[in-house]
Amino acid sequence: MSLESNSSVEVEVEVEVRVDTEFIGAGCNRIVNNVSWGACDLVSFGSQNAVAIFCPKSAQILTTLPGHKSIVNCTQWIPSTKDAFKVPQNEEHFIISGSADGVIIVWGMCFKKRKWRQVMEAPQPHMKGVTCIVGIMISQTIAIIASTSSDGTVFIWEMILPSSIGGDCKLSCLESLVVGSKPMVALSLAELPGNTGHMVLAMGGLDNKVHLYCGERTGKFIHACELKGHTDWIRSLDFSLPICTNGEKDSLLLVSSSQDRSIRIWKLAFHDSPANSEVPYRKGISLASYIEGPIFLAGCSSYQVSLESLLVGHEDWVYSVEWQPPLRASEENVWYQPQSILSASMDKTMMIWRPERTTGIWINAVTVGELSHCALGFYGSSWGPHGDSILAHGYGGSFHLWKNVGVDVQNWQPQIVPSGHFAAVTDVTWAKTGEYMLSVSHDQTTRIFSPWRNEVRFGDRNSWHEISRPQVHGHDINCVAVIKGKGNHRFVSGADEKVARVFEAPLSFLKTLNHAMPQQSNCLEDAQDMVQILGANMSALGLSQKPIYVQVTNEAREEKIHDVSDSLETIPDAVPIVLTEPPIEEQLAWHTLWPESHKLYGHGNELFSLCCDHEGKLVASSCKAQSAIIAEIWLWEVGSWKAVGRLQSHSLTVTQMEFSHDDKFLLSVSRDRQFSVFMIKRSVRYMFDRPILLLFGTTTEGIMTRLTVSIAGWVGGAGGGAGEGGNGRSKHSKVEEVGEVSYQLIARHEAHKRIIWTCSWNPYCHEFATGSRDKTVKIWAVQNGTSVKQLMILPQFKNSITALSWVGHSGSGNGGLLAIGMDDGLIELWRVSGGSAAPALRFHPFLCHVSTVHRLAWRRNNIEDGDGIMQLASCGADHSVRVFQVNISR
Repeated sequence: MSLESNSSVEVEVEVEVRVDTEFIGAGCNRIVNNVSWGACDLVSFGSQNAVAIFCPKSAQILTTLPGHKSIVNCTQWIPSTKDAFKVPQNEEHFIISGSADGVIIVWGMCFKKRKWRQVMEAPQPHMKGVTCIVGIMISQTIAIIASTSSDGTVFIWEMILPSSIGGDCKLSCLESLVVGSKPMVALSLAELPGNTGHMVLAMGGLDNKVHLYCGERTGKFIHACELKGHTDWIRSLDFSLPICTNGEKDSLLLVSSSQDRSIRIWKLAFHDSPANSEVPYRKGISLASYIEGPIFLAGCSSYQVSLESLLVGHEDWVYSVEWQPPLRASEENVWYQPQSILSASMDKTMMIWRPERTTGIWINAVTVGELSHCALGFYGSSWGPHGDSILAHGYGGSFHLWKNVGVDVQNWQPQIVPSGHFAAVTDVTWAKTGEYMLSVSHDQTTRIFSPWRNEVRFGDRNSWHEISRPQVHGHDINCVAVIKGKGNHRFVSGADEKVARVFEAPLSFLKTLNHAMPQQSNCLEDAQDMVQILGANMSALGLSQKPIYVQVTNEAREEKIHDVSDSLETIPDAVPIVLTEPPIEEQLAWHTLWPESHKLYGHGNELFSLCCDHEGKLVASSCKAQSAIIAEIWLWEVGSWKAVGRLQSHSLTVTQMEFSHDDKFLLSVSRDRQFSVFMIKRSVRYMFDRPILLLFGTTTEGIMTRLTVSIAGWVGGAGGGAGEGGNGRSKHSKVEEVGEVSYQLIARHEAHKRIIWTCSWNPYCHEFATGSRDKTVKIWAVQNGTSVKQLMILPQFKNSITALSWVGHSGSGNGGLLAIGMDDGLIELWRVSGGSAAPALRFHPFLCHVSTVHRLAWRRNNIEDGDGIMQLASCGADHSVRVFQVNISR
């Protein structure tokens, strides 16, 4: 792309800009039926309005699929793990997703190239949210799909798969069933054994019954019978593959789970009564008929349903049950389904149920789970395609994966999974030297994501993971600022509680960072020697986080470990640990907290924006406001954390602030459609608790001389000679560095017609950009430190501008790349230089967010020539944080 740079001499530079997704972090929607593990060994799940895909082997989210305009409630792979053996050569796999607005979308994935496409949208949407989607393959190119909704309907679909990769897919509605005022929330489909062409549909929901419908492949489903026994809502249903007796398929097993904490296994078997006889279930119900179970007709055959087993073991609602996928027998192309059921419950456990070999009684063979502060557990579970892995998703939007690593005996061990926020991510920033990325969210957590180099597990590359959860709070967190400059890693966060909180990295995190990034170990050793806090404990109310000191004895630590209780009344003490590989959810939630060092009181409303200067001396904060007094910007001195300034200019909420790169100016933008530029001056005075003492020494000739002691020497930076031990300090005199901050409003302009959401400084000069709801980006320049002039207006965009971030690179003159994020989730890069601007790159929608981009932040890079790789972090209302790798070449 040819871009012009207008300076004193007009130069045309050929610049190629490419972008790839480096990392995606996102949590799972907290909805039943949301997660599906496909035969292609990829997992699909809904993350806000997007369908996200992650690979269990790499523990990375591969992509997010935009298309839904509402929250994604459920996903389903076609073919599923149950049907994988029916289409072994299928090179394209499909996902069907349903959202809260009733829309159903079909997605396609080329298995070899891992390329995604939106195939089609269902021609007939539900009137309300889709709650469950199931599907089975009845041939290599035809699948039957069933979907249910809270509008009280169940749709039966026929899906004809394309004959070639990238071809058209046909989805037609065969039938619409109206189930009444109590909607169905669980479905399962199966082909009836021995009766080619007939299918059975099981559905359950709010009436506590399991309903069976029979029909043909072309539709015409009729109500066959209902199964009673559960005493609360039916939450999950799953048919097994047909069971063979004497070489013939003559029965099916149906497993159901309920909020009554129980699991029931039903058996559908051939009935010996003649096909033309009256169906017994239509007669009056007697004790004998109840024990035997109802009988129904399907074509020329009759089937009897009976209760096979009742499984009791969970202590809370059982949200999910699923049969283990079929496995290949020793003979070629012979498949069998193990008698094994996976269940997940809100009691924070998953169980594997199997019949005992001798008695045939179903027992709980395996139990795995998590220990957490949260009282709520798992919303669903899935088998891996090979039956050796099980996956659950929980209340905190998190995944929990276990794998059987045993050889002769079963040994289920937790595995690394991707993680992320489960609510809107409001702010993101980089560490002061770019080692990691810090994000905050309305899910009331602060999270740290970092590249982790592990050659054994991930090969010779960096794989991004969440390595710490420094703050778990009781209020929605709106903003964050990393303290730059020298010293330990620190950050300030602001939430709806009107108080800003300061956190400092504990020793356990610094050592973990050494393992994640060994190349940074030399830089971190000095900081470790000064830190005496190992970790932090969470308070009972989830607000303050108290430090755990290194001096705690090993005996006391062991006592705390054994005293951990999983009751709701107590919160076990954290056990800070040094991580040698990426952590799992339980470690993140408990053992990676940072201690809180200070609280900053002053604002009258919820905190909205924070920023820190580049020297790490000042922090600016703002809050939600509807008056000029409340809309003050507060300045805090780093270290003493005293309020050193209250800047008045705006009349409504200050939405974003940023210091210029030389820290001379503070820029703020507001809901009042104005921006303000303040000149910031910081002077230093040195206070002594007594007069400076004269020091005398003896020369080599024995002559007594008077030494002049510089202030720097007394403060501690002038080497030996001043004070004892040559460390530049005297035990007889105390020197205190006192900072004085002065500020002056040099410009205030009503710059846009709507709310100004965002701003960013040019890294090379005193130019800045503002972005607004009026869909425009304007470039301004500070002139002579006394006024501001508008330089240009970029062409109007299609959506509101919600995020800006300006970065420089060599060969760009005094300009660089301006990243622009919009309300629809899209991101563009513009080259801005010398009063001119030109588009450099528009990100592909599959790379971008699916809703509002809240913040953009470039990683600190030092690019010496015109070619280089930079990384851009983004966060948005779609619950995700992303890192893009931007390649610039000439």
